[in-house]
Amino acid sequence: MRIFQKTNFNFIRNRKIAYGFSIILLLAGMVSLGVKGLNYGIDFRGGSEVVIRFEKNADVGQIRSVLDAAGVSGTLKQYGMDRSFLLSTVFQGDTGQLKSLVSNALNDRIKGNHHEIVRIDAVGPSIASDLKWSALKALIASLLAILLYVGIRFEIKFATAGVVAIFHDILTVLGLFSILGGIFTFMPLEMDQSIIAAFLTIAGYSITDTVVVYDRIRERIRGQKPSDYERIFNESMNQTLSRTIITSGTVLLSVFVLFIFAGPAIRGFAFAVFAGILIGTYSSIFVAAPLVYDWLKITKSSVRLRGSKAA
Repeated sequence: MRIFQKTNFNFIRNRKIAYGFSIILLLAGMVSLGVKGLNYGIDFRGGSEVVIRFEKNADVGQIRSVLDAAGVSGTLKQYGMDRSFLLSTVFQGDTGQLKSLVSNALNDRIKGNHHEIVRIDAVGPSIASDLKWSALKALIASLLAILLYVGIRFEIKFATAGVVAIFHDILTVLGLFSILGGIFTFMPLEMDQSIIAAFLTIAGYSITDTVVVYDRIRERIRGQKPSDYERIFNESMNQTLSRTIITSGTVLLSVFVLFIFAGPAIRGFAFAVFAGILIGTYSSIFVAAPLVYDWLKITKSSVRLRGSKAA
């Protein structure tokens, strides 16, 4: 099935508009990261998570005000579909003390609705620091592996542009988490280990989409002169456009359903993947391939395909 038949968009001619749009997105995110920072989950800041289940339906606003009055500040969101709530707090004392504090406050202020403390998880500051460093190492290792893979399969220009596009995607999503973090109660957008998993998913999806475009360029560029590169790049991106839209669209639809129905506990992950795939689809067309073209144009060099002479 093809959505677009014989398109003739001039992506290369309009690449500078796309560059400008990307720069605006990245600058907005970087400014927000510098001024506002990120809304870290307990994985990366330390603290405790408490799962509370009520016998009857309970108002999240009332529960939040009761806990705040008791000195247990943090974020509270619905957890699952069975009248359960997840409290994330910076409380780092004894978990037994926290359990007593929460239970006593709820018993005193919310009568006639029995509750149960289902689970308490605590993460100390040193463990949170270790988790941050481990997450950063995982991201760096994945990017180096991608750089090596694309460099071997194509050449260093393609590999470098692909990794730059991945950085573009991840930093844009990171900026969105900073800008939107804490604004919506139904979607706190906390930075935790699940978001790192989302970033790795984004990196893998982005480079897969980019490699499809690269493959088509490689098929068509063999034996061509550098003066024909603009035409070849444009034709290659137009020929893969239908596949890109269909693949991205089906994945986005699945992730959107996950975002709507999976509940607040996983909504941040679903949002990160949704935004990352959307931006990754954009970058594979408007960032990765145009960067390769500009590199070839500025250096006045030709594409050297693996296993062949200069093309």
